[in-house]
Parts: sequence; C-alpha cells; structure tokens
Amino acid sequence: MDSQGERAVRLRLTGAVGLAVVSGVAGSWAYARSGASASDLVRDLAVGWAYVVAGLVAWNRRPANHTGRLMVAEGITWFFGNLQGTAVPVLFTFGAWWEALNMAVLLHLVLSFPEGRLTTVLTRRLVQFAYGLVAVGGLVRTLLFDPAVNTGATYLDCRDCGPNLILVPAWNGLFDTFDAVYHAAGWVISAVAAVAIVQRWRHASAARRRALMPAWIGIGIAVAFLMWDMLFYVVPWFGEVGSVAEQAVYLMSDLAQVAVPFAFLGGLLRMHLQRAEVSGLVIDVGTDPDPSKVREALVRVLGDPTLRLGLWREERAAYVDGAGREVATGGPGRTPVHASDGRPLALLHHDPALSEDPELLESVAAALRLALENVWLRTRAKDVATRIVQAADAERGRLERDLHDGAQTRLVFALMQVRRVQRGLADHADETLRAAADEAETSLRQAIEELRGIAQGIHPAVLTREGLGPALNALAKEAAMPVVVAAEPRRYDPLVETTAYFTVCEALSNAAKHAKARAVSVSARHQDGRLVVETVDDGVGGADTARGTGLRGLADRLAAVDGVLHIHSPAGGGTRIRAELPCG
Repeated sequence: MDSQGERAVRLRLTGAVGLAVVSGVAGSWAYARSGASASDLVRDLAVGWAYVVAGLVAWNRRPANHTGRLMVAEGITWFFGNLQGTAVPVLFTFGAWWEALNMAVLLHLVLSFPEGRLTTVLTRRLVQFAYGLVAVGGLVRTLLFDPAVNTGATYLDCRDCGPNLILVPAWNGLFDTFDAVYHAAGWVISAVAAVAIVQRWRHASAARRRALMPAWIGIGIAVAFLMWDMLFYVVPWFGEVGSVAEQAVYLMSDLAQVAVPFAFLGGLLRMHLQRAEVSGLVIDVGTDPDPSKVREALVRVLGDPTLRLGLWREERAAYVDGAGREVATGGPGRTPVHASDGRPLALLHHDPALSEDPELLESVAAALRLALENVWLRTRAKDVATRIVQAADAERGRLERDLHDGAQTRLVFALMQVRRVQRGLADHADETLRAAADEAETSLRQAIEELRGIAQGIHPAVLTREGLGPALNALAKEAAMPVVVAAEPRRYDPLVETTAYFTVCEALSNAAKHAKARAVSVSARHQDGRLVVETVDDGVGGADTARGTGLRGLADRLAAVDGVLHIHSPAGGGTRIRAELPCG
C-alpha cells in the first residue's frame, strides 16, 4: 500500500472511531434514561466497543478485507436500539426503525468470514433479505409502533419514551400481527444461515474449519436470540420486563456477542504467530532439504495437514514430493517458489482457503526460498571444496610419482656412477681426488634421502600401494616420539585414506612441536559406515582451532569430504583428536 492509500485508511479509521464514540455515548445515555443499571451500561458498552476495537485492528491489519469494517459497523449499530429510551422524537424513531440493524450486520459478518466477502448466491441473498427486512420491515413496524400502547415491544423498560415521529395511529391495531411476522422472518433467516454455515463446515478442509470457528460462535449468538424471541412469544410470562429469566438471557447473549470480536482477534493473533514461525523454517530445513522434513515444518506453520510439497528435480523437469510422485502445477491452491535468479525451487499444493491470506503464503515462500537457496549454495560450496581437495590430492600423487620416477631415479643413477668412479680410484695416488669422489657419493646419498622425505610428505607411496594401516605404521617409525598404532587392515576410498593420513600427520606434528608429548597412540577403525581415526597424546593440552591454522585447515579439509573433526584438549590433560569420515 502506498502512502496515499495509508492516509486514506487512517482517515477512515479516524472517522469510524468518531462514529463509534458518538453512537456509544448516545446509546448509553438513552439506555440509562430507560432505567438501565450501571452493570447493564458497562455490559452494553463492552459488547459494542469490543466489536469496534477488534474491527479497527482487523481493518488496520488487512484493509483489503471487509471483515474489519463489518465488525466496526456491528459495534456502531449495536447502540441504535438504545435510542428508543429517549424522549426525543427523532432519536426514538431512528432507534425503533433500525433496532435490528446490528443483527443484519452480524449475519453479514458471520456469512462472509473470514474472506470478508459473500462467496455463494445463497449467502448473498440471505444478507440482502436481512438488510431489506430491517429497512422495509423495520419502517413498517415503526409506522405501527405506539410506545404508549405497545409497552413490551422493546427490550427497554421505558413507559415515557417517545413519541414516535412517524406513527400512524390508525394502523396501530396491526402492530402485534406484523411484529410477529417481522420476528418470524428473522427466525427463518437465522435458521437458513445456520444451515448454510453447517454446509460450509461439512465441506471445508481442516485449515478452513479453523478459520470458520468464529462463525460457529456467531451461530451460538443467533441461537441465543432465537431462543429469547421464541420464549418471549410462546411463553409470555418469560418475557416479563425485569424478570430474572429475561436478565439471564440478556447476559448470555451479551457474553456471546463479546466472544465474536475476541474470537476474531484470536484468529488474527494465530495468523501473527504463524508468521512468527515462518522464520524458523530456515532452521528447520537446515542443510538437509528432505521433502518429508520440510513438509512437516510447513504443515506446522500453515496448519494444513493436507499440504503437499514438491521440490524441483532437474532430471525429471517436474516437482516431486517425498513419495516420488509428481505435483501438478495447475489448479487452485498452488504457490510456486522460485530462486532469486528465476530457477524453480518448490511448489506448495495447499488448501485453497490459505489463498485468502496471501501475506502468510508470501512469507512462507520467501522463507522456503531462503532455506532452499541456502542448501543449494552449501551443496555447491561443498562440491567445489571436494573437487579442490580431490585435485590437490591428485596433484600430490603426480608430484610424488614425478619425483620418484624422475629426479630420484636420476640421482640414484648418478650415485651408481660415482660409486663406479670410486672403485676405479681405489688405487689412485691422488688422495684429494679420492676424497672428492667420496664427498660426491655422500652428497648424493643425502640428496636421495631428502628427496624421499619430500616425496613422502607430499604423498606417501606406501599409502597408495598398501593402504592406511601400513602408511600409519611407516609414519610412526619416523616420528620423534614413541607412537603406538592400531589400524584395521582395510582399504578405503583413496580420498578418504589420504585425508585420514594427513590428519594423523598434523596430530603427530602438533604433539611433537606444541604439546611436548612423550607418547602418542593412533587408532583407525571402521564404525557404522564411517572411518574413525583417533590420536591421543599425553602432552600439555590446550589445543584450540581458533589459535592456529593447522587444525583449522584440517577441519576445513575434513568438511570438504563430509567429515567431522572433534578435539578434546583440556589444559594439562593431553589432547584427543578424533576424525570421522564417511566411507560407506
């Protein structure tokens, strides 16, 4: 809504507040004049202004829905009948004519709730007939109504009220007959409206039934008034002015009337709670877009157990639910969810009644879009990280092979040649030449050892040839401290083995450099479809991923292959590093 529309709504709301105040004050003044007690006045004002307050809230929250305006109109017209308690002819006549207008407005409210509009021919005809009955029938009844003669014709105890400005005295003899017909017509309308609401309930889904619940309260109000009217006419003594029974019925009907606006406010609060729960969808979906899990979260937020959720499957070019069935895109009650770049993400097949709350559906769609895009980005990021790790490991293997088959082989060949020269110089008289040959042989041997160490650090050949267990044993032999290895003789995926191996390398390096450990134990075992590698040292502890790049990089490397790193390193209590990698 633009600023001009907001100003228009505020202006209408202000006008409605003014009318409600004038109507309430005038009606209470007239009601008090007719002999109403303080409790009667408070109860009467509570009913009328409860409708006004609830209607103003509804009107302000959803200005496009007419329900709020109807509730305000119900609150304003609630006081019209009280004007019969005045001695001002114009006010008395107005009150007598429009005494039942609030009942017609209430009927309109109940039959149009929660959409704010009449959706069937029957309901439109009923409301038209109700307004027509009040406008035409109320006018004729007022023409016949003499307050001095027909003293029990209203709910007010006022024998000196009036006079009626438009009374036709010659017609007064027809008042009782017409009044009975007038009320009978109201009974018929109430009964047909009750049948219409029951039919709506029977054919409604669970979500729509929850929305229609306030209408059932409206039915209770209509029944209360119908019961009062029937007893008033069938059992004359029941309706005696001031009787306990009459007051009890008034109290019951007033309380029922108050329940309607508060029921509607409860519906508004429920919708706000639903919107508040929308933010939790991102957390509920998490990193796993499992259709059944997402659907459960949506059902809880939308309150629609019939909801079907279809996630877009590129390979099938269709929306597919958790059972593998395609969700059709055509028909009512469909809300598509697209990514920010226009890609299809999901389709909600929900109760059409939820379409009457487009703001809720838009909020749900936005939250679901954020959650699914987050999952998509996480998946893409993990795929990229996995490919980087795979490429890095492949490059490590290539470098190790190149060093072994290239530079190392040439150095070994050169060493063999130098040793041949040494044998030829064994009897040579020049001692300096023999010493130079010995020095060259020593340098070549050292270069080969260093090259083998470099190759081993890049990618140990034993890991490729024999697997993780032998590679860990070889690593333990070269460690600067005693290392005990317990590894199952089993092969794993090359990427998993490499990741596990360098996890142990990092742990042993930290134990030697930082933990001042005297001994380390290493274990590798298969457990519940995962490779669990664990190192435990007896060092000083205090290891923290936040204070070093080694462990943090190790955690990132494990995450790239869906692995998890656990570190337990209390100060002075040694360090336990546990890595879990999926291995099928």
